[in-house]
Amino acid sequence: MAAVVGYKATATALAHLPPRLCQEVIGGFSQLGYLALPSKRRWSNQNFGHVLGLPPDHPRVRRMALRAYKEYATYMVELMRLPSRPRGEVSSLVEGEGIDRIIDGWKASGRAAIVVVGHVGNNEAVAAAIAWRGLPANVVADDSSFPEIFEILRQQRESWGVHVIPWRNLRELFKVLRNHELLALLVDWGYRNDGIPVKLFGAWTTLPAGPATLAAKTGAVIAPMAVRRIPDGRFRVDADEVFAVPSSSPADLQRATQRIADYLERTVAAAPEQWYSFKPIWPSDPDEARELGERAAAMLAGTTAGHATRPAAGTAPGPAPADTAGSVDGDVP
Repeated sequence: MAAVVGYKATATALAHLPPRLCQEVIGGFSQLGYLALPSKRRWSNQNFGHVLGLPPDHPRVRRMALRAYKEYATYMVELMRLPSRPRGEVSSLVEGEGIDRIIDGWKASGRAAIVVVGHVGNNEAVAAAIAWRGLPANVVADDSSFPEIFEILRQQRESWGVHVIPWRNLRELFKVLRNHELLALLVDWGYRNDGIPVKLFGAWTTLPAGPATLAAKTGAVIAPMAVRRIPDGRFRVDADEVFAVPSSSPADLQRATQRIADYLERTVAAAPEQWYSFKPIWPSDPDEARELGERAAAMLAGTTAGHATRPAAGTAPGPAPADTAGSVDGDVP
């Protein structure tokens, strides 16, 4: 209850205070969290070390991590202010041809589209802009860690026209895909060794099996999307070409997931300071990383299922079953 009251009170205050001041104050507290929590600091340094190609203890890595925590505070201010903003104002915040490219590819396919995104920029504003265009926008969200906060965010998103599906509700998820609607999934929830092995920034890790598996089983197309904040405070949306997954074979699942990883890498590289995934993304054990490379090769050779054994949508944080659904967005690092 304290978290709920605190969130509502902060959101109310942010609706009336200068956003720049709020971002600076909350950004300072966010950076203190990085400095005060050794595990968060270690995970962030390892992640940004991979992105920058530098050791985790390099000064540039630490500076990038601190900058990312400050940018995350900017995102949180935007998220809390969003419900109080007029619809036209939020729609004007989104620029670029990405949304139109996804819509065109989705309509041409005649199928559902699974929009895959990372924790970069501000996915909330883009989801609202898509829904306000009258399109069937659906997101999968984690309702297990902070259920009361989840309910506040669910109500907000539903008021924008964005339908929220709790990650355990596979029946609703498949219903959306059968109806040929848009479904958004986050793919960078953190490393799990039972995902599909991919190379990201030159190192082996995994991404959730869900997007590729769902696309193969339902005929949906996959639409990689990138969002980043630009200097004028708006959000640029870019998108790759939509693509289908021919089958549920291990090779097709690995190729499709690697294609998602390649686009995620380009997304993060374009604005690394706006990447808000503060959980471990790569395995810390070199032997485990080597084993992932062997699994990927075996999948491409068709000799293993690559541990992807059940249909799903993403990977939820914590001890959730493998290959379940991620959220868009509002998780706290």
